[in-house]
Amino acid sequence: MKAMVVYDSIFGNTEQIAQAIGKALGFPEDVEILRVGDVKPEQLMGLKLLIVGSPTRGFRPTPAITNLLKSVPKNALKGVKVAAFDTRIALSDVNSPILSVFVKIFGYAAQPIADELTKKGGELTIPPEGFFVKGTEGPLKEGELERAAEWAKSIKSQ
Repeated sequence: MKAMVVYDSIFGNTEQIAQAIGKALGFPEDVEILRVGDVKPEQLMGLKLLIVGSPTRGFRPTPAITNLLKSVPKNALKGVKVAAFDTRIALSDVNSPILSVFVKIFGYAAQPIADELTKKGGELTIPPEGFFVKGTEGPLKEGELERAAEWAKSIKSQ
């Protein structure tokens, strides 16, 4: 399997999730795990699987992830299985009714990533997933690295 996990990370939480996903997918020679700044759009061609993740910032992916995905030519991901993830604060941990409403309206980063990947021709293999952090900067909630590995294994079995 030739797979790539592309991520952006601000406080290190999304990077930890990306590493867990990449390791669960298989051997290092089959899976590249790259920070978004180290990826050129042409590297995304010829993959069998592309997974993209971002922290949720203002209900969206980071600008670096958004810019990379927009730079991918239309239909360039045709025949590529794709998946998307984000890191986020659990809605149950948010003590603001107003913020809860905004989250319900605008959502999290994984869905716009998945939408952009499919717009570029990718075949979404699994619904977008969110992994939970404690507070704004983290750390990850207990069990999230294991959950990320299980999520990756479910993608691999598709």
